[in-house]
Order: sequence, then structure tokens, then C-alpha cells
Amino acid sequence: MSSIYHCLSVFVSFFFQQRRMETKHMCLLVLTVLCLIVSIADADTSPVLVKKVKGKKVCDQGWECKGWSEYCCNLTISQYFDYYQFENLFSKRNAPVAHAVGFWDFKSFITASAIYQPLGFGTTGNKTTQMLEIAAFLAHVGSQTSCGYGVVTGGPTAWGLCYNKEMSPMQDYCDDNYKYTYPCAPGALYFGRGALPVFWNYNYGYLGDCLKVDLLHHPEYLEQNATLAFQAAIFQWITPLKKGQPSPHDIMVGNWKPTKNDTDSKRIPGFGATMNILYGERTCGKGDVDDMNTIITHYLYYLDLMGVGREQAGPHEVLTCAEQKPFNPSTVTKDSASS
Repeated sequence: MSSIYHCLSVFVSFFFQQRRMETKHMCLLVLTVLCLIVSIADADTSPVLVKKVKGKKVCDQGWECKGWSEYCCNLTISQYFDYYQFENLFSKRNAPVAHAVGFWDFKSFITASAIYQPLGFGTTGNKTTQMLEIAAFLAHVGSQTSCGYGVVTGGPTAWGLCYNKEMSPMQDYCDDNYKYTYPCAPGALYFGRGALPVFWNYNYGYLGDCLKVDLLHHPEYLEQNATLAFQAAIFQWITPLKKGQPSPHDIMVGNWKPTKNDTDSKRIPGFGATMNILYGERTCGKGDVDDMNTIITHYLYYLDLMGVGREQAGPHEVLTCAEQKPFNPSTVTKDSASS
């Protein structure tokens, strides 16, 4: 549908530029454009194929949600989140002062998401649940790649996807404790890269194994390929760090049921718990700190821009992780891929 809106905008602009054309010629132009719009609409719509497997309804919606999945029976991401919404969320990413001009785009996001939509990413539950998850995921992406901290016009919420890599790394992030599993490659630097920035050799190695891309020897791939960068971020989003723990995806779609230990640790379902999973004690359990509040602000802002409304995010206690104990304290487990 985003192609239709683009054609309409082009047509309106052309209409006013050519407003002195003869009426006969203008009518022909209108008919031509309308026919083009209809043909684009038809091309953008993939038929929903349905069958039953062991009594369960499964679907296939073409390239975006392919593979006979129950989740493909729901809306695909591009059916409720379009090019223009992506542009609104990341409106400053191609400004002259940004650091990844021309790198990030809507097509790369949708292409990467197509791998995971049959697994439920952005396709679980009703439309509101789906949009809440995508807003949450992109809020983390936007907050971690923003360059709008300070006096830049629009503030941090307008400057998501400004970066695709750490600009002034203080170290090479090579941990020799993993020299037998993920040894650092000669000349490779494992500083932060991607949509949910990846640090350390062991995280690049692990993600590379999972994505079947040699990121251990070529960590730079995450700053060279936007689709791969989004793919790595979505993988982190839907994959639990440890057995028995939820993924951020599980939390946002209601799949996680807290244990008594979670409750005692003040970990409850909601956006706040996704911060706990992704950042742990860097952000959570430290009270009302700026880092946490900035991520929450992105989430609420994105919900408004997407037309969901921040009231759907829930009360403050589910948005925050200020009092939550980390799922994975650094004294017990290694850092996550995004820390």
C-alpha cells in the first residue's frame, strides 16, 4: 500500500505543476494514473494460502511470510506498518550531520523481518499486539542508534538510525577467554555495530554461527549490509539468552509467565522487562536513570507516530525496570550480544 501513497503524492504534485493543461489532457492523465495505482495495489497484495496441518490452520503469504505458519494467517508487518511510518519514526537518519546516511531503509527492515515473521515476529496476536511489538523493537533500535543527544534539533527521538557503528571505540573488544571457541581474528575489531549494536568477539562469533555468516572474521559486515544488521537485531529480539528465560519477543506478545523468583525480583511482563533482557544492570535496577527513561520515551513516541497511542503501553510500573533485578548479572553470566 505504501506504493499507492507514493503514486498519489507524485500525481498531486504533478497536477499542480501542470494545472494549466487543457481539461481533456488532464482527464486522460487522471485515468492513466488511477490505472497505474490499481495495478500497483494488485502487485503489492499476495494471496493468503491456507491449509490445515494436524487440525491446525496454517498460512503462507508469499515472500514476506512464507513457510506454512500459524503466524502467517495474521497481518504481515507491511500490512500495518508502511514506508511512510518508518520515515516518520526515523526522520533525521539521512540528515547531512548523521553518520549512516543512505544506509538504513524500510526495504531492508522488511526483508530482514521476512525471515522471522513465520516465527511470530510482528505477526503474533491481534493488530494492536503486533504494533506494540514492532514499536517496542524499533524503540530499542532508535534509542541505541540515535545521535540526537544534546542540542540537535528534534532531540534523540527524531534521530534514530543515525549510526550503524560505534564512532570512537575505546578498545577492540577482544576477550581471550573465548580463544578456543571464538578466537579473535587478526586485524578484526569487535566494537559496536548494527541496529542493536553487537560488541565482543564471542557475540559476533555466536551471532555469525546462528545467522550462517562469518561475523567472527568479518564483523564489518554489520556496518556494510543494512538487511543483515536488522536480521542480527531481530534474532537477538526473538531468541532467549538462556534456557528458561523469556526473549523480548516473548515478553511483548504475552508468552512469558513470571516465576516466583521473577516476582520476588520485581520482574513483571511489559516493556520494562525487555530492557532488562537486553541491557541488564547497565540500565535496570538503578532507579529512575536517564538511559532507561530515554528508551521509554522512544517507545511512547513511536506508539503515537504509529497511531497506536501511548495509552496502550500500560501503566508506569510495566514500562520501567528501575527496581527490577537483572535477569543476568554480569557477576554471574557474560554480557549479552547488545551490551
